[in-house]
Amino acid sequence: MGIFVPSMRKQPVPGAEPVTERSRELSENVRRGLPARFEAVGEALASGVGMRAACAEVGRKTARDGADLGAALRGLRSTYALVVGREPDYHAAVSLSVAWGEATLAYVHQLSCEDPLTGLASTAHVRARLAEIYRGAEQTGRTVAHAVVVVDLPLPATGELADRFGDALWMVKLTETVRAVFSGNETIGRVGGSRLAVLVDRSDVLGHRVGLLRELIEGLDPRGQAVRVWIEGLPASNDAAVSLLDELTRG
Repeated sequence: MGIFVPSMRKQPVPGAEPVTERSRELSENVRRGLPARFEAVGEALASGVGMRAACAEVGRKTARDGADLGAALRGLRSTYALVVGREPDYHAAVSLSVAWGEATLAYVHQLSCEDPLTGLASTAHVRARLAEIYRGAEQTGRTVAHAVVVVDLPLPATGELADRFGDALWMVKLTETVRAVFSGNETIGRVGGSRLAVLVDRSDVLGHRVGLLRELIEGLDPRGQAVRVWIEGLPASNDAAVSLLDELTRG
């Protein structure tokens, strides 16, 4: 990837009337034309307040969405052109780039694609897959047509080595059962100690598949703890979906 060097050459956008440097709010026409995630940057540009903070925040958000740095900088360039009719300044580009790099590095540090025992996708990988789904929906102009099937095996906390080993074996058996039902290109991940999340297409047969899964795991009842299965609909935005995933992980 080449190094982004913003110039001062003006690039007015056809069909959009830039606001002046003294403007205090964005017109609805300009607001609608802003790239996704860049509304706060546009507002900061229009008001002349909080520019670096807004660029840093959009850098973090685009990194969490899985967008590369080039795409984030193109969004910044489009926002400047639309709002004030010029190229981004140096400090704005640096603020976005540094924040994007820090968020990406933090993500890489926590990233592990698979659980070594079960082969399930990690929570970080499920989060990345969610971002990919929402990015694809945004690019095509469609709504997200996926859901999350949650499989919960409540296991009582214990410090006994034998009990922990037994719990691990139950998780392996549960994973095999889930994979028998969802054997296509679904993402099956482990979220929390004994909870699985399956990212699936919301199809007409989803209810039937979940019912079949419940039947198959009905006898899977370690130490009197019944396995629970339910469907979570995905919200409209990736941020809300990540919050849902975090809630499932904590639960």
